[in-house]
Amino acid sequence: MPIMDGKIQHITDAIFNDVLEAHKASTLFEHMQVDREIIIKILANLEAILFPAHFANQKNPGSYYLRYEMSARLSEVVLDLTGQIIVCLQKHKDFKHKSMEVIQEHAESVVGVFIEALPRIRALLKKDIEAGYDGDPAATSFDEIIFSYPGFYAIMVNRIAHELYKLEIPMIPRIMTEHAHSRTGVDIHPGAQIGEYFFIDHGTGVVIGETTVIGHHVKLYQGVTLGGLSTRGGQSLRGMRRHPTIGDNVTIYSNASILGGETIIGDGCVISGNCFITSSVPPGMRVSNAKGELQIIPDTKNK
Repeated sequence: MPIMDGKIQHITDAIFNDVLEAHKASTLFEHMQVDREIIIKILANLEAILFPAHFANQKNPGSYYLRYEMSARLSEVVLDLTGQIIVCLQKHKDFKHKSMEVIQEHAESVVGVFIEALPRIRALLKKDIEAGYDGDPAATSFDEIIFSYPGFYAIMVNRIAHELYKLEIPMIPRIMTEHAHSRTGVDIHPGAQIGEYFFIDHGTGVVIGETTVIGHHVKLYQGVTLGGLSTRGGQSLRGMRRHPTIGDNVTIYSNASILGGETIIGDGCVISGNCFITSSVPPGMRVSNAKGELQIIPDTKNK
């Protein structure tokens, strides 16, 4: 098929020439690219480290083999994550002109801090599992939540990615959370700050923006958006609070949208489904959408 072969070559040349121009040719092959598959492998190893009784190799039962496997997986995470961070830092504006020795030393230091956070991440996730079990009468066990709840998987990946985000590691945290997004339908930016005992029921369509702050004992249902009012400002909005703050003991039902960096939902509020909220709500209120208008009344049902 010479005609098709010619088309393939023409299209390849057109895209390749554009890539050369975009990357100034000289820097195109200077450094390796971050490897998405390795980052997904890192997540799988971390899942098996954090919950070895559920995700470790079942071919070697027994505590001795379990401990050995956890250690081996952690060593693999350290090696893989250090390598991927080095690749990312080489492209970062603050490290572009640093020596490889400096970049490697920084990557190793960051990974050391990250793995020290793993026991704390596990402690948080155990509370999230408890929140899921206590908040969902359909849950039959903690095991069921760990194995099958998409909301829990998204929360787990976010808690991992958030630690790397706080350490100012570029790209990798976002690749992690977008992998969880593609797998679960739950889109949580790694910058979001999430308190203890967090539960997402069902999960599909939940969106939580970068500067969102969520308190303790918060429960979301499917389709909830904690987003920004407008992104027309583009990069000029970087670093600004664009997303809402959710207080403690708040429940937000399906398809509610809460938008804006100045929007604060007070402690103990209940937000009914399909509400569109762009201003703050005092503590202890129930917000409902009746006849197309928001009604905000004291929540006497949960007193």
